[in-house]
Amino acid sequence: MGKRFILLLVILFFASFWYAGGHNLINLVIPSSKQAEQTMTSLGSGWDKFYRVIALKTAVNKRLDKKNYVLLKDIPLTMQQAIISVEDNRYYRHVGFDIEGILRATLVNLQTGTIVEGGSTITQQLVRNLFLTHDRSVSRKVEEIVLAVDMELRFTKEEILEMYLNSVYYGSGTYGIGPASKGYFGKEPAKLNLAESSMLAGLPNAPSLISPYVNLSAAKERQAVVLSTMVKNGYIGPSLAEEAKQTILRFVKQ
Repeated sequence: MGKRFILLLVILFFASFWYAGGHNLINLVIPSSKQAEQTMTSLGSGWDKFYRVIALKTAVNKRLDKKNYVLLKDIPLTMQQAIISVEDNRYYRHVGFDIEGILRATLVNLQTGTIVEGGSTITQQLVRNLFLTHDRSVSRKVEEIVLAVDMELRFTKEEILEMYLNSVYYGSGTYGIGPASKGYFGKEPAKLNLAESSMLAGLPNAPSLISPYVNLSAAKERQAVVLSTMVKNGYIGPSLAEEAKQTILRFVKQ
């Protein structure tokens, strides 16, 4: 286990060094002032990225909204299970990225013809939400994976899940489970029931499009998907899922 950990750190170091712009060091031997200036700019940006890897906890703390932060113990287990079930059902079995999960999600989405499951892990989504853009470049994806692995090395699964729930966008201007719970249902997260939890857990998939304040029908359809995945993964039974689907939701903005 110790050797694996050291090997992972070595791989993480060289990967982060590369995406941070370390390969541009060779350009410093070229006497072109313009090229040297461009290289130094690239290295400066690269150093910021590299520093973020080695000082990740500091960087994360600067990004979190402490004012509205909700501890995991104050978030219902059903909410935790719902988000894991629909976003990353192998969450406790991967180290930040999940090859099997990517392949499985691709097959499921092809079979259903819709985006039922995503390929990115909760950890990858967290680092993307905190630090990165949503462009699809290779360098951005490498950076995402490097930071996700680093996150798994420095934080527990419970801490990562807690940070994810507190930073993800739930639509209609609400970031984090605290503001989302109050913004949609007018209550603290601890008081959310299964119907409300499954509704909120479905929103990060397409928050601007399926917010119940934007498209209630789409939000209910996504809620049904969340409940189905919870049944599939053994968190709840079919009868409880059906009861949650039929529960009338009382929103702050009716």
